[in-house]
Parts: sequence; structure tokens; C-alpha cells
Amino acid sequence: MGPSLRSVMACFPTGVTVVATRDASGAPLGLTVNSFTSVSLDPPLVLVCIAHRSASHDPIIASQSFTVSVLSAAQGDIAQRFATSPSEGRFDGVDWRGAPSGHPVIEGAAAWLDCSIDEVIVAGDHSILLGRTVACGAGDQPALVFHRGEMGSTDG
Repeated sequence: MGPSLRSVMACFPTGVTVVATRDASGAPLGLTVNSFTSVSLDPPLVLVCIAHRSASHDPIIASQSFTVSVLSAAQGDIAQRFATSPSEGRFDGVDWRGAPSGHPVIEGAAAWLDCSIDEVIVAGDHSILLGRTVACGAGDQPALVFHRGEMGSTDG
């Protein structure tokens, strides 16, 4: 038996994001996601993959929109916080502002996108959310990357 898919995929460096929304009561919620990529420039589409078991899965789909904060190299603590349980209170003490949709964008992120859900595709134990970008922005901070179980920076 060879290596697991998880150990093989750990060899592929990825960016680190927080995907977020606001629930029906207006409370912010979100999770760390590294399965994020651009799909199309015309129309402007991205995708994120979210585990069905995630506490944020159903509320994000129900809201029909989400934000993606591309974390900066200095935000490893935020990546860890949004990756661990429980999901309640993840935004406590975290600086954020509302995107045009009102959903949270993490302050200090290297970039952000505000997306409406175009399609949800069930794929194994995850849902692939195809998001149409309706607003976005970028700063000049280096991005946070994840490789072989370690956080690093695009600065080297």
C-alpha cells in the first residue's frame, strides 16, 4: 500500500483562506479552507470545497453567498483558530469588516472576494461551491501558504 491521498496532497503548497458568511440571525461564521481556486475570469468564478460535517457548511449554503479572505503571512493564528472546534466564537476578538454583501472579510488579509453561490456540487464528503465574484480587493501583504503540515509565506 502506498501513501495516502492526504500525505500526497500535503506535498502541494496551497494558499490559506477563511470562507465566511453571516447566519440567519446575522452572526458571522466561517472556517479555514485551502481548497480554493479561480475557475473563470468571464464570468468571474471561483470554487471552494467545504466538508459536509463542517458546522459552517449548511449555513453558508443557506445564505447563498460567502466571502473568501486570502490570509496574509502574519495570520497563521487566524488560520489555526478557524480550523479548530468548536466553531462558535471564532470571530470573537478578530478584526473584520463587512464586504458589500455584509459578510465578513478578515482585516489584514492579503486579498478578499465577495461571492454569490452559482452552483453547489456534491462531491464525496464535501460540497464544491461555485461562487460568482461580485466584489474583490487586494493588498500588498505576502500570502500565507500551507505545505507539508507547516504554515509559511510567499515571501520565502
